[in-house]
Amino acid sequence: MAIAIRPDIYWIGAIDWGIRDFHGYEIPRGTTYNNYLIVDHEVTLLDTVKYDFAETTIRNIKSLVEPSAIRHVVINHIENDHATSLDRIMGLTPTATIHITERGKKGLERFFDISQWDVKVVKTGDTLTIGKHTLLFIETPMLHWPDSMMTYIKEEKILVSQDGFGQHMASAARFDDEFIHGESVSALEDAVVDYYANILMPFGQIIKTKIAEIQKLGLDIELIAPDHGIVWRQYPQKVIKMYLDMAGGKADLSVSIIYDTMWQGTEIMTVPLAEGIKDEGVECKVIKLRATPISTAVKEFWNSRGCLIGTSTLNNLMLPSVAHFLYQLRGLRPKNRIVGAFGAYGWGGGGVKEAYEEFKKMGLEIVEPGLQVLYRPSPEDETKCYEFGKLFAKKVKEYHSIFH
Repeated sequence: MAIAIRPDIYWIGAIDWGIRDFHGYEIPRGTTYNNYLIVDHEVTLLDTVKYDFAETTIRNIKSLVEPSAIRHVVINHIENDHATSLDRIMGLTPTATIHITERGKKGLERFFDISQWDVKVVKTGDTLTIGKHTLLFIETPMLHWPDSMMTYIKEEKILVSQDGFGQHMASAARFDDEFIHGESVSALEDAVVDYYANILMPFGQIIKTKIAEIQKLGLDIELIAPDHGIVWRQYPQKVIKMYLDMAGGKADLSVSIIYDTMWQGTEIMTVPLAEGIKDEGVECKVIKLRATPISTAVKEFWNSRGCLIGTSTLNNLMLPSVAHFLYQLRGLRPKNRIVGAFGAYGWGGGGVKEAYEEFKKMGLEIVEPGLQVLYRPSPEDETKCYEFGKLFAKKVKEYHSIFH
């Protein structure tokens, strides 16, 4: 169903309640594919949707206008979940002009034969007047693809932000102010952090630069309409501040213990470690990798200033689940975090050593040496775990103070 976000401007997207895997990123809340239609003298479509939901967006368009009435199609981002139904749309309105960045056009040629379409390349500062509405294009390369851009609807002070400020969250609600209760607000904020940590973490400096550029342009933003999740109509400045905080490396004064175990030796170590951290006055959360989606572990790593990685040793290496987690984390290029490692081993302790090698590749602040025990922690080993937890928490507090 089409939903008005402002007079003559409509959300015409689709809700994907069932999806749980998004190019390897687990999304337990599902997602939405948002696109928008402006009904003006020259009808304009902002983005399309994932191919599977082409009929949904076409049906929503038809509830407002005949698709053949569309004169302009703006493609802010060519990733498959946004642009793979473009051929269906263009089949219904073949004379419409597509507005896209130079890199977007080059990428689009890899998906479609665009020779029969009218494609116009746009850059930052270019405008399109469609009647009573004027669109301003802002290139945002690497947020999070090279082709990305945002579109600002001047008269309505709406920023159509493609993947920026989005969330992977299927919901019957379309707007932020529909999340009115404490738990709902927390779920929405958590979805924002989850999305940022797993997708946009590597681009913090770019995000700060682009937000500064938007502010320099003097754009008054009253509503943010992303390509995933809810529309920010009451609290757009709140999510902008959240992004600036995250891009600046903001974290809680807390420690995440993220581990996996073979015969529970490493798992037993987490208990006195957590007690030591807590007794030093630092909050702590313990996450077992095989019982937790990696995307959740990444989010908790990002939320905390410090992280202890626990791994048994298998064939002189980390457990595969821990190696997978650290490999994915390295690709996200985290900054401003302090880490250490611990684990149990049988006849060789290579797992913890390998974890530290990964930390060094990431350029993280490190507390070493790590802590290892043979087979299963003895009472003396558990005391060492407790003391290591206290030491690590002290180091976290010292490191955290740099950012405050």
